[in-house]
Amino acid sequence: MRSERKEPLYRKVNTRARGVHHGSGGEYRWRRSDAEDDRTGMARGVPRGLDYTPLFRFLLSRVGDDWGEVHREALSRLDRPEPIFWLVALRQEDGREVVRVGESTYFSGLYVDEDHRLRRVASAIGPESLEPSCPCCTHTLNGVPFTRPYRAKG
Repeated sequence: MRSERKEPLYRKVNTRARGVHHGSGGEYRWRRSDAEDDRTGMARGVPRGLDYTPLFRFLLSRVGDDWGEVHREALSRLDRPEPIFWLVALRQEDGREVVRVGESTYFSGLYVDEDHRLRRVASAIGPESLEPSCPCCTHTLNGVPFTRPYRAKG
């Protein structure tokens, strides 16, 4: 009998596509002064090109489940453990209502309750209660677009 391996909870992103920026501080010509003669390559050990949206959706789908089981399964399907704790706080008082994971992508914050169950920090917050910060992007909460329109501040 062949054991079935589950899909990883992250995916690779095309980092060679136009418009993919990695926070490098602007164009090369603006970063380099005439006095610099040494050439440095890409920073080693900086993880690039990974999208953890599948992990975040997995965690949200397991709200109410035993944290130990959820954590074990998530660890077995990840390349590293840190992204789990971008969304999950081990104590309710450390949890955030909403976690921003991209320019306009938000997910509900989670925490582990006293019964070791995974819970949402603020279950009342939904895409209808949040307002976009700019008019040009599609802002989402848990993959669902915000329903309120953008309003200019000031």
